Amino acid sequence: PIVPRSGAASGCAALPVPLVFTNGVFDLLHPGHVSYLAQARALGASLVVAINTDDSARRLGKGPGRPLNSQDDRARVLAALASVSLVTFFDEDTPLALLAELRPAVYVKGGDYDMARLAEARLVESWGGRALALPFVDGYSSTSLLRRMNAR
Repeated sequence: PIVPRSGAASGCAALPVPLVFTNGVFDLLHPGHVSYLAQARALGASLVVAINTDDSARRLGKGPGRPLNSQDDRARVLAALASVSLVTFFDEDTPLALLAELRPAVYVKGGDYDMARLAEARLVESWGGRALALPFVDGYSSTSLLRRMNAR
């Protein structure tokens, strides 16, 4: 299901554990995302995906007009995937507050992230959770898809 930020804790409490958590914009869903989310889900009993709100995504500086898809549309697409147990939102620049509230057993990001540099990873590890970078699927990124579309 898709739950507002205010309902994330109660929504997660109803899910089987261990809980795996990831976050991102997920603007243009591509095979790299789908593979990554399936790998993340395999690490636990439930996968929670927290997406940046539209305002939060704009602050990331991904480019003019981004995100292309609204937060509600991005959430609907993600929630339709078999690997995703729950979708919620965060409006801050990072999901630290949401992670502290949900306390997942596993926090994952794509392989292009250096987990040692992420405050989110240190936070999850502080309660005994694991923080993992999953292998990056080469050849797929929303930014490169946009470049190819604009070049045509």
